[in-house]
Amino acid sequence: MRITEAGKVTEGIWFLGSEESGLYLVEGSSSSMLVSSGMSWLADDVLEQMKRFNLDEERIEKILILHAHFDHIGLVPLFTRRLPEAKVYGAAAAWKAIGDPRIMERVNHYNRKMAKRYGRPNIFESYDLEWRDDIKGFTVSEGDRLDCGDLGIEIIEIPGHSPCSIAAYEPSTKTLFPSDGGGIPFKDTIIPSGTFNYTLFQESLEKLGLLEVDHFCADHGGYIKGEDARQFVRKAMDAARDFRKLMERVYRRSGSVEAAVGRLVSIALAARPDYFLNRDILEGIYLQMIRHVASRMGEAG
Repeated sequence: MRITEAGKVTEGIWFLGSEESGLYLVEGSSSSMLVSSGMSWLADDVLEQMKRFNLDEERIEKILILHAHFDHIGLVPLFTRRLPEAKVYGAAAAWKAIGDPRIMERVNHYNRKMAKRYGRPNIFESYDLEWRDDIKGFTVSEGDRLDCGDLGIEIIEIPGHSPCSIAAYEPSTKTLFPSDGGGIPFKDTIIPSGTFNYTLFQESLEKLGLLEVDHFCADHGGYIKGEDARQFVRKAMDAARDFRKLMERVYRRSGSVEAAVGRLVSIALAARPDYFLNRDILEGIYLQMIRHVASRMGEAG
């Protein structure tokens, strides 16, 4: 079962935000932790949801970045400035990206663009949401654990969607937070997004498939529970395999990476006209994926 409304996932874990862009609060016995942080335009919604669910913002001691793409770190500035004692964690590659002013300029640009798209053009005037060089943090890697008392999450490195992608796993509740590295649920489909390195993305899915999962907490598309959650990663593997075959077939027929990108983006927009990403962002994503797949085809041929 997939749920897109904000609310309790399971005891101590809450989904906040919207179907298009979500984040999670892990509320342990001693403190709380934000896992991922969605897009900037959600600021009003998330703060209202926390009040409605009686979630104490002051208990948040940790903020975990699952990867540093604009649509997953939009509310980090809000919470780090409202909660200056909170510690921010992310992979070493995430902090490298965050330290690049050009990347952070794009993060701010796309979050402003999405705020306009979702009817919140003034949200940046209401809250301090810009990424600047004042946000520092701590590095986590494979095998690390972040505790909140009786609940805690284990870090799993899953490069492929991005070089800085990590997943978080809460073993006592069998809850997986894979961000986009576990596949993106969208309506009745799964979108495989191996943007950085499609081969590593598929290998990372195999790694996640070894976990027992009762709650699959995606950053886009809400969360999934029960038998659907237990089957989701396996289905994501199948979707990733099928999409790789499609990319290879379109590339062979098109004769160039650029032509294949145009064809596949058109297919994607026709199938998902209401998807939250714009054409220019999709073109960048598909360009990276097809370049990688084409290079592997060259190696094999």
